[in-house]
Amino acid sequence: MKTQIVRVSAATHEKLKKLSSKTGETMIDVLTKAVESYRRETLLRESNAAFYRLKEDKELWKEELSERKEWESTLEDGLADK
Repeated sequence: MKTQIVRVSAATHEKLKKLSSKTGETMIDVLTKAVESYRRETLLRESNAAFYRLKEDKELWKEELSERKEWESTLEDGLADK
């Protein structure tokens, strides 16, 4: 795996060391998981904000609900569940 150097504060480095020691994972793995967790958290926060804005526009929200209803009909497409 190709790696890059990333500067972190001394406090963050110490936390990485402790987590690495506690979990038995490398500091790279701990940092990778932390960044992925933060990426997902950010995505969910942005998605929630987008849906909030969508719901604020009554006409757009009505269209959204209508489209959802159309998609629900695909659940009744007659294909057997596997």
